[in-house]
Amino acid sequence: MNDARSSKPETSHVWRHLKPLIVLAAAALICASLMLARHVLIPVAFASLLALVLTPMVDFLQRRKVNRIVAVVLVVVFVCSILGGVVWILAQQAATLANDLPQYRHNLRQKASDIRLLGRGGSIEKVQDTVKDVVGEMQKGDQPAGQRPPVQVVQAEKPFWQLPSTFGAIAETAAMSGFVIVLVVFMLIERQELRNRLIRLTGHGRVTVTTKAIDEATQGIIRYLQMQSLVNTCFGAAVAGGLFFLGVPYPLLWGALAGLLRFIPYVGTWMAALLPITMSLAVFPGWTQPLYVIALFAILEPFVYAVVEPLLYGHSIGVSQTALLVALAFWTWVWGPVGLVLATPLTVCLVVIGKYVPDLDFVLTLITDRPVLTPDVAYYQRLVALDQDEAADIVEAHLPSVDVPRLYDEVLLPALVSAHADRARGRLTDDEMLFVARATREIMECAIPPTPAPPVRARVLGIAGRDEVDEVALHMLADLLAPSGIAVDVVGAGTLPGEVLSRVEAEPPVCICIGALPPGGLAHARYLIKRLRARFPDACIVVGRWGGARPEEDARLLLAAGVDRVSTMLVATRDHVLELVEPVALPRSA
Repeated sequence: MNDARSSKPETSHVWRHLKPLIVLAAAALICASLMLARHVLIPVAFASLLALVLTPMVDFLQRRKVNRIVAVVLVVVFVCSILGGVVWILAQQAATLANDLPQYRHNLRQKASDIRLLGRGGSIEKVQDTVKDVVGEMQKGDQPAGQRPPVQVVQAEKPFWQLPSTFGAIAETAAMSGFVIVLVVFMLIERQELRNRLIRLTGHGRVTVTTKAIDEATQGIIRYLQMQSLVNTCFGAAVAGGLFFLGVPYPLLWGALAGLLRFIPYVGTWMAALLPITMSLAVFPGWTQPLYVIALFAILEPFVYAVVEPLLYGHSIGVSQTALLVALAFWTWVWGPVGLVLATPLTVCLVVIGKYVPDLDFVLTLITDRPVLTPDVAYYQRLVALDQDEAADIVEAHLPSVDVPRLYDEVLLPALVSAHADRARGRLTDDEMLFVARATREIMECAIPPTPAPPVRARVLGIAGRDEVDEVALHMLADLLAPSGIAVDVVGAGTLPGEVLSRVEAEPPVCICIGALPPGGLAHARYLIKRLRARFPDACIVVGRWGGARPEEDARLLLAAGVDRVSTMLVATRDHVLELVEPVALPRSA
């Protein structure tokens, strides 16, 4: 038995060291599988996306009592006809463009001459001359004394059975397109059966989780593709209209390419912009029209990205911008240019998987756009890093959404409690905790706007339990009580209990409030309470145990020591003080 028990820690220790290697090996295996099976996985991914896009249309026909198979065939034929017609029109314009290009040679030569004249006599020409001199010297050193006759290279003609690579690429594209269309048809027909098989694969015990994951991924991707299609269509129409107004030939072709290429995030728009810009350079003799074309894209893309997309989407796709860029790079590396188009939908699916699979929650942390740190943790982290400016920025950013009492209870006080806990564990030095306290005090004075306070009608004595952190918390309480005409005289943390008793006797307050942030400090607070209660039995004593992990146990011990009220929230302490002070010191204000 003892051997079995002792072997468990060893097994867990070995597993803890092997787990990173296993995860790394699994990631390498997944990447290798994606690359090796890309000829199968790419059509399946495209077909899945098209099936998701066409599902609402099929459901619309089915609700009109159309047979499912008939509805699928009608939708696929309709969409393929539209796409085929668009491709045919674009191909006709592209062929006409190829025939018209030779007549623009003069303008292109003139533009090249202008660029060459612009660099003459400047830095560009100096660099070119330097490179030519270096290359010439290297060629002189390699060339033998005797002049060798030029070597004539004779290229053999390729055998007739070797097909051109262009024909092979066309055949491969056509085969893949046909496979995608057939797969879309069967996916739409057997959509419910495929969904049921996926649920059965995950197990009957996970029906709820799997159903929610499928619905969320499906709705997210459909919403993204529909909105993106609408945005890109409007963008392409705007580009075509602008180019037509500027007089650029074939505006329909450039507009369609702009709408299609914009499905590639970030770079697609500027890839589409290169073609009409080049066309304007070739067609127009001067530089004015090309600059207008550049300005057209430079204005449209930021407007659509910053104004139109947020209005139509309502919210983001749930992926951070940095993670999306990394996803674009990954899927491009794995699947080439096709990965650029599929990267965003696949990343959305990855977010949903990370949300519903507990073992993959780290994926959600890495790529989601939701904040991973609560405001109090982020604020405390910046203070631990001794970055007071960014900590103040966090407070200022959080302040418009909440009022000052909630800011104290939800952001500042939890940070002070964390400082106390880390100091007790030895993770913070005394100087670092002192910095946290003083920085918080300065942020309270600078970042939080002061509120006008009425004349002081009563005074409360605030006693810091142990250190400056408790003292800062009492200053927060003073800010909350000031609008009610109650002033809090804070006694420093270094004041001895005898000095506190003398002050209470010399200037009796209407209420005594002891601030004792956890962890620790309970014994000191109880000792002070017992001495105050023994010396002043009629005094009103309130204890703020703000952020305590054991509120019931702490309250029981403090009440047994003789306090009137115990609270774990700053707002509750304010209410307790007002409740005890009003009948005693402010009878006329009622």
